[in-house]
Amino acid sequence: MKLEMEDNKSSGKLITFCGLDGCGKTTQINKLEEWLTNEGYKVFLTKQPTDYVRKSEIFRNFSDSPDNSRFEYRALSLFCAADRLQHTRRVIKDKLEKGYIVICDRYFYSCLANLIARGYTDDVWIYEIAKSIIKPDVSFFLSLPVEKAIGRVRRRPEEKDRYINPDFQKRLHDLYIEIAQKNKGIIVSSLLSEETCFERIKFEVNRIVKK
Repeated sequence: MKLEMEDNKSSGKLITFCGLDGCGKTTQINKLEEWLTNEGYKVFLTKQPTDYVRKSEIFRNFSDSPDNSRFEYRALSLFCAADRLQHTRRVIKDKLEKGYIVICDRYFYSCLANLIARGYTDDVWIYEIAKSIIKPDVSFFLSLPVEKAIGRVRRRPEEKDRYINPDFQKRLHDLYIEIAQKNKGIIVSSLLSEETCFERIKFEVNRIVKK
């Protein structure tokens, strides 16, 4: 589950956030953007997969429906991996070379976690693609118990009726933790207050931007 990735040799820095929906990624990303901007850094916010994938029929089927019989999940995973590769090489790399601090909501780690959580444990192609993905300077994995994360999602008016499989979310949560541990990611508990979480994140980011 350890990924070999391409070192970031640009003047910019890449910061990524992964975790379950409802774990607090958006809150911490927004706080980080505000702080870095106030510190005088050029900041670029982005996300993976891109809207091109998010709005596709196959992606929406697996996200919103309990019946996935119409589609093959490996096909979606390849689609997402290709999108992440294109986005990393053509969008993120360009910003890094221009000296931006890039903050990405989800990253290639999410692609790996979802693939394994669906039972595709022997697919080696994803590790080959990872070699062409830029390694983050710091990667944060926000951890929150599944029931609390689902509760947060349900409180969003537009997602109160969204289909969510708790068992799958539990597998995904545990895989994020394992991936973080094997790839030198920083695990941050979202059970802590927003400010406490942010102080932990700010400490790590400060360390890399002032290196």
